[in-house]
Amino acid sequence: MNILALKLILAPVIIGSASLAGRKWGPAVSGWIVGMPLTSGPVIFFVTLSNGKSFAATAALGVLSGGLSLVAYALTYSWLAVKFRWQVAILGSLLVFSISTMLLQNFTFPFLPILIMVCAALFIGLRLMPKDEVEEGTENKPGKWDIPARILIGTSFILLLTGIAPYIGSRLTGLLTTIPLYVTILTIFAHRNQGPAAAAHVLRGLLYGMFAFTGFFITLNLLLERVNLAVAFGSAVLSALLIQGFSLFILRRKHP
Repeated sequence: MNILALKLILAPVIIGSASLAGRKWGPAVSGWIVGMPLTSGPVIFFVTLSNGKSFAATAALGVLSGGLSLVAYALTYSWLAVKFRWQVAILGSLLVFSISTMLLQNFTFPFLPILIMVCAALFIGLRLMPKDEVEEGTENKPGKWDIPARILIGTSFILLLTGIAPYIGSRLTGLLTTIPLYVTILTIFAHRNQGPAAAAHVLRGLLYGMFAFTGFFITLNLLLERVNLAVAFGSAVLSALLIQGFSLFILRRKHP
């Protein structure tokens, strides 16, 4: 099958399914869902098909490094939201994410150190998140355009990033796959309608979901150049699902 056709089929299915599932739960679980490698996973898959396993393995390490930027983004938005409106919070958090990504582009970490750093950052990030109750109130329902817009944005992003990957290099490709497209939409929506605590719940869910994200790319980096593509990605997906189930159990116990 033509790779472009595969992108146009798989990306909308993955993004649309995740968005529909997120509507059935609260803000924390919505964040947990988008913490999964729903965009970065397909990007690396298509990058592997187009540029080879060695390029993709390096990109997978770049994605792991980008997890540090996501933790910084989540903490920045959550604490800015305590005192400021969503416009200030999103500008500040995206600025921090951008600076972190630019700094990480200049450093290449071996597998074990970046694994330890990302796991430590997730645990520290969860401890430092604000702990306020979500305000009860009328929550506006998303319009009919909501999910189609997410699918359009997400698919366009995957097409763009996989298209420019050979020109920007494997590491920057990996770092840029962590751009927080969907969590930004969910966080702003929660902030505007339920207050800063709801936004923090989305971002806390994101951090819980990122354990599966980390497990996915650890497995992928270890296997990608050693086994065939189906086994590598199948094992990575299985690893992510097992971790994701455990993190959901913990999340639902702490934030029912």
